[in-house]
Amino acid sequence: MKGSWSRMEIAGKPADVYDPPDHPRFAVLHLHGVGLETLQDNAAYTQLFADLNLACVCPHGQRCWWVDRRCAKFDEQVTPERHLLDNVLPFFRARWKLEPIAIGLQGISMGGQGALRLAFKHPQLFPVVAGIASALDYQDLYGQDTLLDSLYDSKEECRQDTAILHLHPTQYPPHIFFCVDPEDEKWFRGNDRLHEKLSALGIPHEIDFTTHAGGHSWQYFNHMAGRVVRFVVAGLEQQGRRLL
Repeated sequence: MKGSWSRMEIAGKPADVYDPPDHPRFAVLHLHGVGLETLQDNAAYTQLFADLNLACVCPHGQRCWWVDRRCAKFDEQVTPERHLLDNVLPFFRARWKLEPIAIGLQGISMGGQGALRLAFKHPQLFPVVAGIASALDYQDLYGQDTLLDSLYDSKEECRQDTAILHLHPTQYPPHIFFCVDPEDEKWFRGNDRLHEKLSALGIPHEIDFTTHAGGHSWQYFNHMAGRVVRFVVAGLEQQGRRLL
């Protein structure tokens, strides 16, 4: 038995939800990329979730970059970030009796930068975070007729809201992992820049910048599934032991 995916609504917003074979000890909150593909029925991730008995919630966030700004494509009143904090996190408690300490945060591309930024802003809620091919320097897309043009007044304002500028030197998630294919020319430098800053601040983290598996593509995203999901589980287990 591999568990099952279902489409549900959380506070009126769609989400793809994975229920594992048995009652889960841990869960994953996954943020999708600009292609809007969640992990529903994704063979690589679903198999890992089944083997490790992980629940997963993949909320739909449109192409609003998971920011704390109102986006008409998402909602006229509630920002994507507030939806995650105020609606999606309580869903884990209601469905599986899981508190934030048992929830790992991860994302791909747009979702990867969203996951890292959210964890840097709220490390007490998200002690374990992983970013896959994270689109960290998304300010470079400003002025190219994307939704970013309506979310920010300038490229600099956009840059000021990126994950690296929400990093606190003393308050940060204890378990941070991010990876990017070295052939991912658009997003590699932003990941390397984050690595440089974390290293300069002495903040523990893990990276993989050497694995070649198709550039910025699902071939790469799926190839990294095992490394990412197992990192999340290991981090959650360590956090759990700290509370004993």
